[in-house]
Amino acid sequence: MVQAAVVTVLVAAYFLLPLDRLGPRRPVLSWVLIVVALALIALLLLRQVVRVLLSVPDVRPGLVIPPLMCLSILVFATAYLTLARNPGELHGIATRLDALYFTLVTLATIGYGDITPHGQAARLVAVLQIVYTFVFLTAAATSLSRYLRDTLRHRGHPHRPE
Repeated sequence: MVQAAVVTVLVAAYFLLPLDRLGPRRPVLSWVLIVVALALIALLLLRQVVRVLLSVPDVRPGLVIPPLMCLSILVFATAYLTLARNPGELHGIATRLDALYFTLVTLATIGYGDITPHGQAARLVAVLQIVYTFVFLTAAATSLSRYLRDTLRHRGHPHRPE
């Protein structure tokens, strides 16, 4: 329930924050914010992964990992929205929903082809998103599923040695 509330707040913030201040007029600020946000999210995700792998007591990855995964998606959507303001970078992104849609299509490796990165910066961000997804989001999702599986196993057989 808490995760759903946090995700709802994050998505609402994505649609309501004044992101139009990012982009070609402030390229350094835009990219520093996006890179720092993704690095911080990656560190927090890795921290959760390590805590699950080490079976740290009282670890709660179910509370932390889903909102962080959502936040990383929203940061990539912000990056694409920012890039779309540069002529020739991304064709087909006019709104925040377009940017979120493209991020999710890229994440799911569907690639409908209706929005395409044409500029080198847009292609670089798409490649970075794919690598980021493979490394951080996959590791986080795997550790979360491992944690849930182990938790359910222990609840089903609390006194059974492994």
